[in-house]
Amino acid sequence: MNLLKKFLANRTGATAVEYGLIAALMAAALIGGLGTFTNSLQGMFNTIDNNLTIN
Repeated sequence: MNLLKKFLANRTGATAVEYGLIAALMAAALIGGLGTFTNSLQGMFNTIDNNLTIN
């Protein structure tokens, strides 16, 4: 029982896990945002391409 109490009270490494979770969430947000930005940028270039006239 003492070993279980010590294990539950031990907070060593918790910060590393929390930082890992934060990094994973940030990576997921960046990947999602990059996908949206890429689609928007492609749409802008398609609009420019469609409005250009060749003389």
